[in-house]
Amino acid sequence: MGRLLVIGGGAAGSAAALALHKAGFDVTVYEAHPDAAEDIGAFLTLASNGMRALAQIDAAPAVTALGFPLTGMRMLDGSGTQRAARPLGDAEDPALRYRCLRRGDLNTALQTEAARRGIPVRHGARLVSVHEGPDSVTAHFADGTTATADLLIGADGLNSTVRRSIAPTARPRYAGERVFYGRTTDAPRLGATDVITFIRGASVAFGHTASPAGETYWFARVAGDPLTSEEIAHGTPARHRDLLVPLLREDTTPAAGIVAATADDILVTNATELPPGMPWRSARCLLIGDAAHAASPATGQGASMALEDAVILAKALRDAPDRDTALTAYENLRRPRVEHNITVSGNISRGTHARQAVPAPRPGDGDLIEQLEWNGR
Repeated sequence: MGRLLVIGGGAAGSAAALALHKAGFDVTVYEAHPDAAEDIGAFLTLASNGMRALAQIDAAPAVTALGFPLTGMRMLDGSGTQRAARPLGDAEDPALRYRCLRRGDLNTALQTEAARRGIPVRHGARLVSVHEGPDSVTAHFADGTTATADLLIGADGLNSTVRRSIAPTARPRYAGERVFYGRTTDAPRLGATDVITFIRGASVAFGHTASPAGETYWFARVAGDPLTSEEIAHGTPARHRDLLVPLLREDTTPAAGIVAATADDILVTNATELPPGMPWRSARCLLIGDAAHAASPATGQGASMALEDAVILAKALRDAPDRDTALTAYENLRRPRVEHNITVSGNISRGTHARQAVPAPRPGDGDLIEQLEWNGR
């Protein structure tokens, strides 16, 4: 295979470019945003599986230079009573510890690493359409330019333009919760900095953790009707606080105080998911990451599974005898695992999840290390 195009420079697309480049392919990334740091206020956690994927493409140092590690979690009820506590992932291995960082910082780090390795990353390239021919695929951008390749990888997120050419009827659907993200330096320090605390409150599922520098990161998931696009686009931090604080004060936990102490760094979105079973590929296009399998954020696995996608796709294209065999192998390996995550995460968001003392293993957990191991087939 000759040239490959990656549409989208987020975690999925940038990691895919790094993996494909390591596998020997000629790859270029096209990112719609004019820079890498959009959505910088929102934070995420990379789980051990995501960190393991980064290690296989030699990108872990670029990411561990950011954020801070998380080695444990604890669960509180609405009265503030601790109900559970346990290590997070492979907490004993520093390279595989969960990591908390801002989404925009992750994108910037991976794009910077791609550029350092000589991978072209073109910003401000907004895809408008895709045309597939018998021998190539062509991407058409809003500025009138085009790019042609043997394979186009759609890593352009929840509202993917590439997906419209592959699965035109597939639409993201509301998963039952509005999700708020915030950051403040004014909340009191509450315990260790390497632990994330989850609170199952009366009306709100809340989580918070603090960085060594004293920043408190938090999220809140609130069931109810979806916010309108107008409310999301024009809602103010003050309005978001006014909605959340009364709900959090139904409980006797620190959550209301944390949100009340947050000034401007509050974002809100609707939890959304893609329907399992939708097509992921055509002859010369493939969807990965949120473009293929966006899930509600309840399990916290979106970014980590996108990083898994990147490594396993590159290995499949490297090792298979032809493109179709590679894409079939990739889909057979990935679909059961990521669609299980869509279902489980959506059930948590909708309140239909059966709580388990020990989470059930995800499909592929037993084989994941072998699938990610770069020197294995």
